Amino acid sequence: MSDRSKATFEKRQKELKRQRKQKEKAAKQLARKEAKAPGTPQLPGEDPDLAGLVPGPNQPPPEEA
Repeated sequence: MSDRSKATFEKRQKELKRQRKQKEKAAKQLARKEAKAPGTPQLPGEDPDLAGLVPGPNQPPPEEA
């Protein structure tokens, strides 16, 4: 009989560990999502990949539109 309660106890511990790991994973995902959020607002029509880049000294100045 004691074998059954040991198995039940181990199952419960395994389930608690799985739930704890899920919560940690969700917290990490949320932290990454918040860190990935843009810090500066983008101008309309501005390419997000090029936003904030400054041309180097050997590049011609950007063409003004």
